[in-house]
Amino acid sequence: MPDDRSREPPEIPADPPPFEPFRLQGTHRIYDSPWCGLRRDELLLPDGRRQDYHVFEVSDAVAVVPVLPDGSLVMIGQYRYPHGKTHWEIPAGRIDDGEQPQAAAARELLEETGYRARTLVKLPGFYPTSGISAHYAHLFCGIDCERVERPAPDAAEQIVVRVFGPEEIEALLRGGRIEDGFTALAILYYLQLRPEG
Repeated sequence: MPDDRSREPPEIPADPPPFEPFRLQGTHRIYDSPWCGLRRDELLLPDGRRQDYHVFEVSDAVAVVPVLPDGSLVMIGQYRYPHGKTHWEIPAGRIDDGEQPQAAAARELLEETGYRARTLVKLPGFYPTSGISAHYAHLFCGIDCERVERPAPDAAEQIVVRVFGPEEIEALLRGGRIEDGFTALAILYYLQLRPEG
């Protein structure tokens, strides 16, 4: 019987062929604030019809899977005003103007948990809401994290920090208890890829 461990991983399939972009006929600002924006674009579709497309604008974000030397993960229990729930997440936040994603990841990790990573390793990123926004999430794994200070969350952040063992993390995933998309996807990437620092 052949040993499956000796098989080469399959080649990554190619992306689908790109479509011709819709032609922009005009744009109108609907809303702007320091946090987000909304615009209405008028597009010319391939069949000649015109259609409005609303685009939500928000700066790119980072999220970090903080891993301790023993393989445990640091999580934060955070209250989220839009739906009123408190649930387990990984540290995450917006990238400031002119800030590099890795620097933003280190900053958010320290602010929200008080931990610093020996190394930040890039994980695959993703578009959380690609149907309405170009907003992109850069994911990282923080290797060999250690606590260096107390968390310093923003005034609107209510956070509690807790360390979970690997079995507890997998139980949370299996039980559907990680409801934050950034957190679930980042941890699944981490568990699949297990980057080394």
